[in-house]
Amino acid sequence: IRALADACRRPRVHVLDVHSDPDHHRSVITLAGEPLALQEALVSLAGECVDRIDLRRHRGAHPRTGALDVAPIVAMTDDDIPFASEIAVGLAGRLAADLNLPVFLYGAVATHPDRTRPRDFRRGGLEELGRAVADGEIVPDAGPPRLHPSAGAVLVGVRQPLIALNVWLPEGTLTEARTIAARVREAGGGPPGVRALGLYLPEAGMAQVSMNIEDRRAAPPATVIALVRAEAERLGIEAGDAELVGLIPGDALRGGPSPSALGIAGFRPGQLLELHARVVEIQRQAIEQDDEEAAMLLLAA
Repeated sequence: IRALADACRRPRVHVLDVHSDPDHHRSVITLAGEPLALQEALVSLAGECVDRIDLRRHRGAHPRTGALDVAPIVAMTDDDIPFASEIAVGLAGRLAADLNLPVFLYGAVATHPDRTRPRDFRRGGLEELGRAVADGEIVPDAGPPRLHPSAGAVLVGVRQPLIALNVWLPEGTLTEARTIAARVREAGGGPPGVRALGLYLPEAGMAQVSMNIEDRRAAPPATVIALVRAEAERLGIEAGDAELVGLIPGDALRGGPSPSALGIAGFRPGQLLELHARVVEIQRQAIEQDDEEAAMLLLAA
């Protein structure tokens, strides 16, 4: 994991956060940087993933399509989407040309109306995706018309910030976790933009509802966590702590209960996205002004 994060470290790119889970067998690495430098960092990361990860020996609970499973370029505002899309399409071309990886585009750069989210490529698992590609039912947007034997495929997308949130069920079963997930996700009548899976994590020894909140305004974390707790109570079990994966936009917490009141265990101020964005901007200005000492101090911080 350290080697993967180190592969991203280069001038004008910052590794903001690394979150890993042994049961999911998955790491989320959050980067920020100047667009072309960020693209280079992601190509470097993909190369390290190809060298170090073999999906044929992967046993994680979380669905995946590749060693570098998803590489989303995050547009902070709607106005950022066109430029983010240029970077994403360029990244797809680089991954194909430099590493011979098949790449599928999703989100704002999706090329097929039925495949706009990562879940659309994960249905049926990696074997089903490989079969569909081999039979010509799905054609990669870049790269060879087949999965890489050990690294699978890469999903490159453009989206706005999402919130990855888990809620533990210390007394719950896998069936109960799946029942709750089915009720809180958008497709089951839950709030707009909520994607949810029910999982059992052997190393942790408990079940979990694992969620992505794609529209934090329509579905604030407080609302989603409360809904999970209510559905757990309906089944006669008690939901435990919540867990934030990676970073969160500060406005998702503004005006509502504090992270501790929401039961988000281990929350730290460093998980606020805007805090990192401000530091990165100050460092950029320091570099432009040739204030090397200030830039290095911020980099160390």
